[in-house]
Amino acid sequence: MTKNPKVIILDVRTPQEYKDGHIDKAINVPNEDINTTPPKELPDKNAEILVYCRSGHRSKQASDKLVKMGYTNIYDFGGINTWTYGTVK
Repeated sequence: MTKNPKVIILDVRTPQEYKDGHIDKAINVPNEDINTTPPKELPDKNAEILVYCRSGHRSKQASDKLVKMGYTNIYDFGGINTWTYGTVK
């Protein structure tokens, strides 16, 4: 896990999936809620944002949408199903 406090870990799964277990300190903004308006949870378009979902499909979609909105440091790291460092509920 990152030690940089300016790095945002973004979980784009559903609220229920997030509740069932997520990466520590991740914030939840479902992919379905990311459209053309920047999410209020992500006010800094220059912040480093690490995006994940369950398998990588939704994180790719969300990452692409965020880049189109002008976010400059988006990193899609795929699915939590390959995350080996534990989760929190």
